[in-house]
Parts: sequence; C-alpha cells; structure tokens
Amino acid sequence: MVDRLANSEANTRRINIVEHCFGAAGQPLTIPGRVLIGEGVLTKLCRKKPKARQFFLFNDILVYGNIVIQKKKYNKQHIIPLENVTIDSIKDEGDLRNGWLIKTPTKSFAVYAATATEKSEWMNHINKCVTDLLSKSGKTPSNEHAAVWVPDSEATVCMRCQKAKFTPVNRRHHCRKCGFVVCGPCSEKRFLLPSQSSKPVRICDFCYDLLSTGDMATCQPPRSDTYSQSLKSPLNDVSDDDDDDDSSD
Repeated sequence: MVDRLANSEANTRRINIVEHCFGAAGQPLTIPGRVLIGEGVLTKLCRKKPKARQFFLFNDILVYGNIVIQKKKYNKQHIIPLENVTIDSIKDEGDLRNGWLIKTPTKSFAVYAATATEKSEWMNHINKCVTDLLSKSGKTPSNEHAAVWVPDSEATVCMRCQKAKFTPVNRRHHCRKCGFVVCGPCSEKRFLLPSQSSKPVRICDFCYDLLSTGDMATCQPPRSDTYSQSLKSPLNDVSDDDDDDDSSD
C-alpha cells in the first residue's frame, strides 16, 4: 500500500498541505518515496502541563508542532526519524489515559490519544513503519534513548537531595541523563551526551559520578508508567523553561 501511494498525486497534495500549514519556518517534507500515513491531535506531556500538539506520521518520519489554527497553521515543527524510535505503552491512571512513550536517542516524551482505539491505531502504524524501515535498511533498533523528563508539577522539592524546595529564586532544572527535576546545586556539572548535544549538557551530581566512573548501566533513565501528578497537582510557573520543546536548562 505504501509503495503504491508513494508517487500518487493525492499523497503529494496531502504532503504539500502539511508543508503549507507549517509555512516558511518549517522544513520541506516532500521527498521521493515519502508517504503521509496519517495525522491527528495528541496530548503531549510537556514539562509544565499536557498540551495539544498536531502529529503527522509519515512512512519514515514523525512530525509534530504547535497548533496555531487547527488544520490551517502550525509552528515549532519537530521532525523525528522513525528508524530511531521505539514506543512503550503507558498504563491508564486518573485523567491520563490512552498514552504511550515515544523514545529516541535525542528526545523522549509521553503522548496521549483521545480513545483506546486511537492509541492502538497510532501505535500499530508507528511500529509497522519502524519495522519496515529497519527491514529495508538492515539496521538494528536503537538501544539508547533520552530520558523522559519528569513534569515540573511532580516535584516540589529536588528529587536528588530531597531538601531544596523550589521557589521563584530556587528554580527547577532537569538532568538530561535521568530526567529528574533537580535544584541548581545538585546539577552544576555538565557532561557530553553526544546523542543529545554537541556540547556538554546539565546533569545531576548522581548521574555525573556514575558517568565519570563509566557505570553507564546504573545511570539509565527510569521508566515511568504513570504521569498522573501532572494533572492532579497545581501548576507552578517557577520553572527555568517555558516548555520542554524550547528548553535549554
């Protein structure tokens, strides 16, 4: 089916519409052999709160962006190569239902669909595209994944020292290795994580010590199956970033 659609006029028109919606700030998406499999709105768990994002699944990439005008205009385009993607289901809890993790070496995050059927369809299509890509390329699935960031609202105190309370002065930071919300004194060090950045990035003291001694396995990011606190807890805008999509700290 994908091969038949690759050079069809209908597929080209659909991709051109997506490009137009992102405007000049977006990257060109039309290349030979690329097929738009599907699209829809998913709730992405950002560091401050869940936010609606428009997602587009192609046979080789996953694209998403902020919704400015539904079906007409999007911005802050993100492109994720599917050959680097693995996904894991998240169990339902509280108001957060029908979710799964999208994990890549550079960025990992949770998304939620409106229904269980929609979740199943998204996960099945993503897995099928990834499997087909790896089969054609002969590559093996990626074993390295960036940590899923713990939402700001889940931590009122530093998750490492368990003492420092977050205030407008003592701001939240995220360790790029484990994804924990930590205070400044617990995350003063930098370490080069080539899959995430060409420059050393902020990591907590715990991960720094493990990475420095080569104990990489112990410092693997924790897998979280529940993110319910991000909806149950009151939001606190004392974070050092406005959104994980644009974060630098």
